[in-house]
Amino acid sequence: MDPQRQLLSASDISVHFPVKSGGASGKSRRVSAVNGISFEIRRGETLGLVGESGCGKTTFGRALLRLGHGVVEGRVVFDGKEISSLDNRSFRPLRKEMQMIFQDPFGSLNPRITVGQMLQEVLAVHRIARGEAARKRTLELLDIVGLNREYAERYPHEFSGGQRQRVGIARALAVRPRFIICDEPVSALDVSIQSQIINLLRDLQREFDLTYLFIAHDLSVVEYISDRVAVMYLGKVVEIASSEELYTNPKHPYTQALLSAIPVPEPDSKRKRILLKGDLPGPMSIPSGCSFHPRCPVAKPECSRTEPRLLPQGDDASHPVSCLLYQEII
Repeated sequence: MDPQRQLLSASDISVHFPVKSGGASGKSRRVSAVNGISFEIRRGETLGLVGESGCGKTTFGRALLRLGHGVVEGRVVFDGKEISSLDNRSFRPLRKEMQMIFQDPFGSLNPRITVGQMLQEVLAVHRIARGEAARKRTLELLDIVGLNREYAERYPHEFSGGQRQRVGIARALAVRPRFIICDEPVSALDVSIQSQIINLLRDLQREFDLTYLFIAHDLSVVEYISDRVAVMYLGKVVEIASSEELYTNPKHPYTQALLSAIPVPEPDSKRKRILLKGDLPGPMSIPSGCSFHPRCPVAKPECSRTEPRLLPQGDDASHPVSCLLYQEII
């Protein structure tokens, strides 16, 4: 990929959490929530990140913005600058460039202050505006996200779920970021409201030239909003492709199973469902070799011994897949 088109590059990102084991020894173990993720995000695009609950999607997103509590390893480059080695003081100015929209629009808002006070606080902390200038900018933000200006005097509990998420979006936009991580921003909303928020995000992207990492488990939503899609399983990316390519030509068996579960809107149409064996393993019991092999419908004996790499596929090498079926080992 042309470096000039990259806004963010993540190289071999891993996130570990220390966990004390039982017994008298009191020894601790490292649990890997994210294990060696590498990909680039292009300027102005939306990269969807999908996978089952517990696969590490949110942990990875938080690690990019240093919002988690785990031990983060790897290298992150933002707009050509290596930022993973920066100390907290040096990283703070970058928070204006990189923001996050959280999954729970109520839990992420301070219930003790009004929406206006909340947005003005953001502007003051980042030294963008104070006083009358901050109040004016607050009203502009409410206009941008489709809320009445009078709502600046209301508290979070006085809003519906969709309105609260609009407030969360306004808070992220307050510092004029270039990159926003959308952490399942519509999963807690009614279906009728989800489309409104998704369309709002798309409109804002065009208006302000934003770049999104869109984390979700709803594959229909991801298909609609994403330019490219990365599929995660047990802390690793197993496939990356353009949205059109992934949904029409999925290569990894896990991706194929996920797509087979998408409901078909036409009653007379039928899709062959791929049922996976067993449950998603926990982070403390990740299988050897290919971590997906215990549930894979096409697994071979070699899959339990050899860990596949995420390698390009196709004529233009734009469809990386992590599966031994495509690596001429089996």
